[in-house]
Amino acid sequence: MGHALYQAGLAGAMIVVAGTAFAASSPSDPLNSVMWEALRDQYFAGAPVVFDDAVRVNAPAAAEDTRAVPVSVDATALGNVVEMVAIADLNPFPLVLRYHPGTAAPYIATRIKIQQATAVRGAARTADGVWHVSGVMVDAAGGGCSAPPASYAQKDWADHVGEVQARLWPADTDGVARLRLRIRHPNDTGLVDGIPAYFIETLQVEAQTPSGAPELARIDSLEPVSENPVYSLDVRPPPDATALVLRGRDNQGGEIRATIPMPPPGARPAMRPAMSLKPADQPWSVGQ
Repeated sequence: MGHALYQAGLAGAMIVVAGTAFAASSPSDPLNSVMWEALRDQYFAGAPVVFDDAVRVNAPAAAEDTRAVPVSVDATALGNVVEMVAIADLNPFPLVLRYHPGTAAPYIATRIKIQQATAVRGAARTADGVWHVSGVMVDAAGGGCSAPPASYAQKDWADHVGEVQARLWPADTDGVARLRLRIRHPNDTGLVDGIPAYFIETLQVEAQTPSGAPELARIDSLEPVSENPVYSLDVRPPPDATALVLRGRDNQGGEIRATIPMPPPGARPAMRPAMSLKPADQPWSVGQ
């Protein structure tokens, strides 16, 4: 895509897919990506696909840091969503993650690596098997996927792999609580010669209750998720939950585990915070 296209259609600091829905009957890609047809066949396995602005994708028009580009996918307008994916068309590894919301709301935000200017897409599969797809264009100078993790410059980086920080906001009147996670991990793509891929593969959030530990949501993440990944989810803890438990592993068998206490009884419901488009830290509670 040329810069003229970005200047004409992608002005502003952030793009939100909204307005008139892409025509579901149109076979053409609204983002005119040369990779779309191949990616559709690879990741949607012949299932019905429609372009639909009920899926909202937020991302900056131009990547400030190609190693950590904030992206969110919100499919709450679709109702019952069983699976979501995020894709960066022109990345060496286009598939960023698969999200299985379970009882959680169909919303996820994270930060991803981008190798070059590309279409960034979110897709949500509804119970009828149809994939609803939307996306935005993100301009980028490039190199985010092939840059070595900054963690490797720290002598003690290996001592902190898998450490979790988390914050859980009180649930709103619909029982939805914003959960934000940050995990220490290089999330190395393996594109630097002599350094193998080393990234978090799966994360699941469970509720700790007197009767068991039901799964609330699961993330299957891949190489393009940023170093020290941050995730924002909208979970629905059961009324008798005493804590949330995060379990996960990386592609080398390393385990991730943290317990996140529920907000104290009587805490006032709070507006769920948006995923920040800046890498500034916020206060966290540390998972035990």
